[in-house]
Amino acid sequence: MLRLELSGISKQYPAVRANDRVSLKVAPGQIHAVLGENGAGKSTLMKIIYGAVRPDEGQICWNGRAVQIANPQQARALGIAMVFQHFSLFDTLTAAENVWLGLDKTLSLAQVIARIREVSGQYGLELDPLRPVHTLSVGERQRVEIVRALLTKPALLILDEPTSVLTPQAVDKLFVTLRQLAAEGCAILYISHKLDEIRALCHVCTVLRAGRVTGEVDPTLESNASLSRLMIGSEPPELAHRPAQPGAVALAVKGLSLAKQNPFGMSLSGVDFEVRQGEIVGVAGVSGNGQQELMAALSGEDPRASTGSITLFGLDIAQASPRRRRHGGLHFVPEERLGRGAVPTMSLAQNTLLTRTESVSRGGWIDNGAVRQLAQDLIARFKVKAGGPGAAAKSLSGGNLQKFIVGREIAAGPKLLIVSQPTWGVDVGAAAQIRGALLKLRDEGCALLVVSEELEELFEISDRLLVIAQGRVSPSVPVADATVEMIGEWMSGLWGDGATLGSGHVQA
Repeated sequence: MLRLELSGISKQYPAVRANDRVSLKVAPGQIHAVLGENGAGKSTLMKIIYGAVRPDEGQICWNGRAVQIANPQQARALGIAMVFQHFSLFDTLTAAENVWLGLDKTLSLAQVIARIREVSGQYGLELDPLRPVHTLSVGERQRVEIVRALLTKPALLILDEPTSVLTPQAVDKLFVTLRQLAAEGCAILYISHKLDEIRALCHVCTVLRAGRVTGEVDPTLESNASLSRLMIGSEPPELAHRPAQPGAVALAVKGLSLAKQNPFGMSLSGVDFEVRQGEIVGVAGVSGNGQQELMAALSGEDPRASTGSITLFGLDIAQASPRRRRHGGLHFVPEERLGRGAVPTMSLAQNTLLTRTESVSRGGWIDNGAVRQLAQDLIARFKVKAGGPGAAAKSLSGGNLQKFIVGREIAAGPKLLIVSQPTWGVDVGAAAQIRGALLKLRDEGCALLVVSEELEELFEISDRLLVIAQGRVSPSVPVADATVEMIGEWMSGLWGDGATLGSGHVQA
């Protein structure tokens, strides 16, 4: 008997048909991938299964019986758990309180806290249940969602991009757990843009394109290229990564130490590195190890750095405002798309004004025509799927909004671009486009610092790698001399004396 069967599911929104007569079958013990580019309808389909969205037509069968899943509470009662890509957490509550809200009240909060510690340790998902969610990074919030789902012992587990915050070792451990859950009869729907993961983990793969099923395949018999063709109609372009020609030092960080600003933050300790013109320096690390604090210090959000600890082309910017840093050529893409990279309810045109002020006169007058034209140019140049410059930021899929935000900063002609999680949750086609744009910017002489938890991405685009762990930054190592296993060990804070320093000299 099938655990879940969808027949002819359709969902129409005003501007798009998100699902068009989609059919899908998932058996007990099966790990079933759902693959598709951003905007293909994956998230809508998963929300329908979880009861968060009502389909316009079609039938859902659960364990052979037709059901109507009216809301997530009913889905959980059936045994369906979901980890969303965009999180559904209350910022003012602790991690444990958020988890408790999604469980039946047969367990006390104290018991839930104990279970969280047990499960997070068992699955390699380090998590402090007493931390308020507003103090957690994006990656740490995802861990809360994963642990909450696992605590329910689901009959069907839906995972949307679950490995983007994990070290390679933790990914391996999670895969062991998922295979164990499947062996115990749990059905798993697995959404990921990492084709290697799908081929290594999943038994079946259903591919969506523009809301329709374009194929159901055995991923173990497919190549990355063949899966890409099913998903986007072509293979992603090969990245032209030529050897770097580093120029002058653009960013120098020397002895940067900052006390954490809240009890759950991470202090920075003696951070030293340089980024030169014409190179990409990648920063690897498990979420919550000081990335947020480092980005705040570099972007100007946190101006507490000591004098001389951060310089931009030789000028001290340690305590400079974000505006002054932008005037010096430093542009910044934060990890959080909605809320920091863009204002959700504002149009794309209005969102260009967050960092692009060339359409504002010295008297403060806004040239609305120029603003709309800039947004339209970005939409066209970076192939953003949107309803035009007037579309609200929140109406875009995650990948398309990311292309718009990254494009907004690239098109500004930065001298130094700092990017946090450039392709988090972005499909293979959009990821290739963003990475290609970053490499092109590097070849034009820009200095880039890229913070990412996607090791594959860092190895693909970086010239040198750093690792951040417990608020400390490792010496740098040329990508040609690094391995995934070595960087994985460094992410635990274990780096030796044989690495290369950030200045490019070999340590004695």
